[in-house]
Amino acid sequence: MLDSLFLMRFFRLFGILLLASSGWCAAQQTRLPHKPATVPAAPTHTQHPNVILITLDTTRADRMGFLGSVRGLTPNLDVVAHDGTAFTRAYSHVPLTTASHATILTGTYPQYNHVNDFGVPLAAGLPYLPDILHHQGYKTAAFVGSLILDPIAGTAPGFDRGFDLYDAGFRIKTAKDNRYDTIERRAGDVVAHALAWLKKRPVGAPPFFLWVHLYDPHDPYDPPEPYKSKFADPYDGEIAYADAMLGKLFAALRTAGLYQGSLIAMMADHGEAFGEHGERTHGIFLYDETIHVPLLIKLPAPRCPVPKGASHLEERSASLKRCPDTKALTSDARVGLVDVTPTILDVTGIAIPKEIQGQSLVGAIRIGAIKSPAQSDKAPRSVVDRPIYSETDYPHRAFKWSSLRALRTGKYLAIEAPKRELYDQASDPKTLNNLAPSSPAVADTMVSEVEQFRQQTSAELAGAAKLDPEQAEKLRALGYVGGDAGQGHEGKIGGTDPKDRIEVANLMHDGILEVEQGEYQSAILKLERVLQTEPDSAIAYVQLGTAWTRLKDYEKALPILQKAVELKADSGLAQYELGLALYETGSWKEAAPQFEQAVARSPRWADAHFSLAAVYARIDRVPEAMEELDKSLALNPDHYRANLLRGRLLSLLGKPSEALPNLQKAAAVEPDSREAHLFLADAYAQLGRSAEEKIERARAEKAKASAR
Repeated sequence: MLDSLFLMRFFRLFGILLLASSGWCAAQQTRLPHKPATVPAAPTHTQHPNVILITLDTTRADRMGFLGSVRGLTPNLDVVAHDGTAFTRAYSHVPLTTASHATILTGTYPQYNHVNDFGVPLAAGLPYLPDILHHQGYKTAAFVGSLILDPIAGTAPGFDRGFDLYDAGFRIKTAKDNRYDTIERRAGDVVAHALAWLKKRPVGAPPFFLWVHLYDPHDPYDPPEPYKSKFADPYDGEIAYADAMLGKLFAALRTAGLYQGSLIAMMADHGEAFGEHGERTHGIFLYDETIHVPLLIKLPAPRCPVPKGASHLEERSASLKRCPDTKALTSDARVGLVDVTPTILDVTGIAIPKEIQGQSLVGAIRIGAIKSPAQSDKAPRSVVDRPIYSETDYPHRAFKWSSLRALRTGKYLAIEAPKRELYDQASDPKTLNNLAPSSPAVADTMVSEVEQFRQQTSAELAGAAKLDPEQAEKLRALGYVGGDAGQGHEGKIGGTDPKDRIEVANLMHDGILEVEQGEYQSAILKLERVLQTEPDSAIAYVQLGTAWTRLKDYEKALPILQKAVELKADSGLAQYELGLALYETGSWKEAAPQFEQAVARSPRWADAHFSLAAVYARIDRVPEAMEELDKSLALNPDHYRANLLRGRLLSLLGKPSEALPNLQKAAAVEPDSREAHLFLADAYAQLGRSAEEKIERARAEKAKASAR
């Protein structure tokens, strides 16, 4: 018989919070190619410059000193701006991290690449900047700051194509984990990893492409000291901290003699809203708070000679003294993040694949200080004032509301929605006065242009996957709602207008984060308010049931989770949480089919296999339990609970020699675990290894004392 005392103690499950017109020549409607995009042959007449791509997550344009901010947050980026061109009217095409980075790195719109959701694979047929550069002989490396861009974790599949090194390796946070050791890395760690890679670059090495992504400005805002104390606004503190860490990167580049000759492109993937138009955070609306982004490009040559070996601050001072007429260039050309890849390829002398939909900004950069489209007689109008399209399907996938689409053209911002919107941004830059009701003819024209642009820049998608529960869990750890709609498929305009339900989205976002942070009572109040407005929201039921489960109030959790399963019968996430609650109430036979469905829906979810193994062990289905444990450990060899349970079962089955590797691994992964040392001691006792048994029992007692 199994050790029931052990099982009673051990099977307190581990539940992890789960979650988060005008002068434009349109491209012809096209199909997404089914074979990889053609990689142009490398030119032989020139040495390619190094390329450094920096993306700041969730960063507003109005926080940048080089764009006019007086908050003093970005002194290091301001120095780089002095050597480059800052675009005052740069826009994102989608206010979500993974989708926006897909546009940045492919030079194609979301409606073409269809990476409009988390977890949508990047199609092999898409042009992809790292892959193109890699084929040209570049050494390529990515250093990302969050689970949201981790190809192995499944939130950004395919993003590692063309990279020699993709530094990610994130995992879901448990209650006792530090956020910055699991789902996110602080900027200092990301930059340190990048600098370590640069230091290993030998003299005379091929050119490199380095992508550094900093996630710090994304909520929850928690800057480290001294930035937390220095800035009253923690969001500002996060940006100041990220800038300081970039200062270390720029200083290292200068020291290594790599700064002046490198192409540096810095941008945000999207911005952040702080209550403007009712939205908090991002993802729902398409106003400037989340779509207007900083974009800075420094060409691979200094505009003014500087003293060799000067620090970056000395460099700026010396540059101004030696070239007093030199000013940081700004361009008022309306541009999009879709233009980043073609610009980089143009600067490096690499042919731009025909599939790319953006345009090179080299003309605007070299022209310099473009004051306005009317004043620029040198820059082609297609660069200066072409329409910029943006969209979001997040309201549809997360809440089954209407999607939104927008076009910035001429002086207007037009938003296609159930309640359409039209703003004259020349006279109304904060978009407070919707002209659509009073100017229906203009609104009709503008909305038709939105739809025409989208149709002419779209590609068909051969197939789309659904978000599996493991991916949904990872999104919830970041505060996002993972919908159950087909990923990659576009939402529709129609139904509930997000403007009418924005507070629901805010409450849902806050509730998810509070569950993740262990603030269950507060989360429950918010999620109950969500359900008052959205009574059929399976996601809200899952989160609410999870909160009650974590509070060990299973009487309240069970009917809520059963409702979630009823509303969303194919969601393995709902079944998984219901299985946890059933398990805790001793309903082991009822829990088994719930875990079985979770495993069937997400066969690569190590925790789901472990949970199924645990319940199988409880109901004396030990052979099947061992099979599930083997599957869990094949997916994650360092899975503490799977190693612990497998080792204990083998010991109880009279196979202590076979049990040792698993128990030793469990003790190594969790050295403060009393159970791991006790079970290891028992295995040593079975083998007659009294010295090792004594050591492990002492360690178990020490762990027990530490836990008091």
